[in-house]
Amino acid sequence: MFNGIIYNTGSILKISKNKGSSDITLKTDISFKKSEIGSSLCCNGTCLTITKIKKNYISFYLSNETLNRTNFKYIKFGDIINIEKSLIYGNKISGHYVQGHTDTIGIISNIKIIDKTWIFEFMIKKSYQKFLVEKGSIAINGVSLTISKLIKDGFQINVIPHTLKLTNLIRLKKNNIVNIEFDIFSKYLLNIKK
Repeated sequence: MFNGIIYNTGSILKISKNKGSSDITLKTDISFKKSEIGSSLCCNGTCLTITKIKKNYISFYLSNETLNRTNFKYIKFGDIINIEKSLIYGNKISGHYVQGHTDTIGIISNIKIIDKTWIFEFMIKKSYQKFLVEKGSIAINGVSLTISKLIKDGFQINVIPHTLKLTNLIRLKKNNIVNIEFDIFSKYLLNIKK
């Protein structure tokens, strides 16, 4: 479990593509102990299991399911990834509950900058739009954000300078693909109604 408050990023150092899977290695400033092999780490909003640690390099195995549901299918050498360690019981939770279970990908359809605020518009498949709630929580590349407005084919979010500075959102451009996790409560409530 995570909370979508990102303080660290990593860069893709190595990608090994296999038939239907991939192994990736990230370089990061976060320190890890060897005992953390097997631990979960939220990478761009996707919960991945650490398979290898060597100083500031960490490796992961990405299954076909992960590649099909996330933007890791399009990842390239040098790409910057948002990183968050799992929550520790008793620590402050500032964002919202993020599981690291990416629901789908979205496409950036527009970016506007007003003063210092970046306003992003995202398009998603129609089948996922039922999970969108204006002023509700959403995780974009693992970042806890608030839906500011529902628009045709998707939604809009406003991102403040502090969040832009600490995350890879500042690197996003029109037509880029992002990982999206909808608020856990909206998913369960809709499932109960069925």
